[in-house]
Amino acid sequence: MTIRVVVADDQALVRAGFRVLVNSADDLEVVGEASDGAEAVQVVEATRPDVVLMDVRMPNLDGLEATRQIVRTQDSKSRILMVTTFDLDEYIFDALRFGASGFLLKDTPPEELLAAIRVIARGDSLLAPSVTRRLIAEFASRPADLAPTSARLDTLTERERQVLLAIGQGKSNAEIGDELFISVATAKTHVSRILTKLDARDRTQLVVIAFQTGLVTVEG
Repeated sequence: MTIRVVVADDQALVRAGFRVLVNSADDLEVVGEASDGAEAVQVVEATRPDVVLMDVRMPNLDGLEATRQIVRTQDSKSRILMVTTFDLDEYIFDALRFGASGFLLKDTPPEELLAAIRVIARGDSLLAPSVTRRLIAEFASRPADLAPTSARLDTLTERERQVLLAIGQGKSNAEIGDELFISVATAKTHVSRILTKLDARDRTQLVVIAFQTGLVTVEG
């Protein structure tokens, strides 16, 4: 099945580069482009892509607000992959809360960008363990962002809490299985149940929830 992609960036050269690269892969296809956030919302609504490559800083409507509107209003399951020049752009923190499934840098090697699109398309998070710690820990360390939402975890079983803790620490399903002495398939099942119970779109939002609720802290 071909993964359908929309590219949103205010620089025509960047859009053209992404389009050529994405279309060079047999399993990927660019189905739309946008030069600002407002246009991105319209294009996504019209094309319903699997993945949106969303620039953060754009005129008229930035990528953050565009992400919020797309996730909030559309019925399809388009996933947002934020693209930024800065690896700790402050907008990224809010973008994750608004439903973005991950982020990458504009200087990401071509093969890694293609791999990232595939990761996002299948519903996984792009955040590798090291990136998770660096990015989300910074997000979680700001007191204004932390709300008393630990009650959200009341629906989870003890095992599901353990799995969520591991997710918040940036561990893969294989690593979770090794740590909790369960199979990878069982780990995946727990992750799916947690996503449903916490009404989260994907693994990235689970990481954010783990920090917001205090289950995972910056220190550990």
